[in-house]
Amino acid sequence: MLNLTKVSEWDDGHFQRKDDYLAAEEPLEIRVGTEPLSVTMRTPGHDLELAAGFLFTEGIVSSGEQIVSLQPGVSGENPNVGNLVHAELVPEAIPDFSKTQRHFFAASSCGICGKASIDSIRSRLLKAPNPDFRFAPELLVKLPDVLRSSQDVFQRTGGLHAAALFDSTGALQVLREDIGRHNAVDKVIGWALQGGQIPLANSVLLVSGRGGFEIVQKAIVAGLPVVASVSAPSGLAVQLARELRLTLIGFLRGKRFVIYSGEERIAH
Repeated sequence: MLNLTKVSEWDDGHFQRKDDYLAAEEPLEIRVGTEPLSVTMRTPGHDLELAAGFLFTEGIVSSGEQIVSLQPGVSGENPNVGNLVHAELVPEAIPDFSKTQRHFFAASSCGICGKASIDSIRSRLLKAPNPDFRFAPELLVKLPDVLRSSQDVFQRTGGLHAAALFDSTGALQVLREDIGRHNAVDKVIGWALQGGQIPLANSVLLVSGRGGFEIVQKAIVAGLPVVASVSAPSGLAVQLARELRLTLIGFLRGKRFVIYSGEERIAH
């Protein structure tokens, strides 16, 4: 989603007025039944995928079957009709809101910044991803070019992150853009969840920007064996990747990359 605006550009001593495009950023509220669960700042588009991915990667549901329905907000009580998703869950998946330990407000820059503790994530019994998956380095170095060429909104704004899934042959499965890198990841995982493709045991996740802890955590929940980013991972992301035996790759640029964890999956 794009916003058109007027700007002034200075170029080597010359000013000019011109049109420019900005990436949209709006709040999305996710409700379970009538109870508000989360507000996240996101780029509108693929909101049902975002909600599905969020519910799954944050441990609210353990499978797509526990989501009875996801509907865009249609209530007249909310003036931002398009910024609301209603989730209906099976009874056993409905959170006890009186005991919720997190404040589910997610800024576009950092994901969920109010987790009670890192230990609360590790305690979710996350499983190590597919140990038999292999991916050729010659294929890996081609993925960033595919990512960039497929980023429609980024080409016009320069202001969005992207996440993409590739299969074992390097073919693009899905790409989603968002002002928040964690939202882009939730959108692609939500796409897979709604399509019955979880766990993603034979796919590679590529993200623009850095590979942060939340991205690694979400990837492990989705069963992804390989996560690559064009920038650096965080120290906590590397620690979690090594604990759960995920292959984590950073600085994927040109014909070079750095393997921080899970070297055995990158075929020699």
